[in-house]
Amino acid sequence: MTERKPPGVSFESWVDRQIHEAQERGDFSRLPGFGKPISGLERPYDEAWWIKQKMQREGVSMLPPALALRKEAEDVPAAVAAARTESEVRHILTGVNEKIERAVTMPPEGPPLHLKPFDVEATVRRWREERRTAWDPPRGGA
Repeated sequence: MTERKPPGVSFESWVDRQIHEAQERGDFSRLPGFGKPISGLERPYDEAWWIKQKMQREGVSMLPPALALRKEAEDVPAAVAAARTESEVRHILTGVNEKIERAVTMPPEGPPLHLKPFDVEATVRRWREERRTAWDPPRGGA
């Protein structure tokens, strides 16, 4: 616990002394991020910066649930294209399909969903074909 300010010492000089002592002990050099640039300094000031960072860390969306699910469904083709294994493709599709099926039976707040589950087998076939054409060398004589 911090010591109390002695009587007769100005608050400013008391705080300055505590800061100076902490610097001498190296307390500031052990803080996380010491010596690293402060992120976001190049961006214009935003009063709600800390709220946005907290929401990003916590994975919270400001979108209504129906729009958040639409956004997730929009991102599926890119996630599938980036997947490295067939099981990863199936995992992505199964997860989104479960959310879509829940939303169809119990519609979330927000605008109408207008989504239907992805065809897992057809998507996996396309994924395999894209991998095959990307890795197969061209055939024919030169």
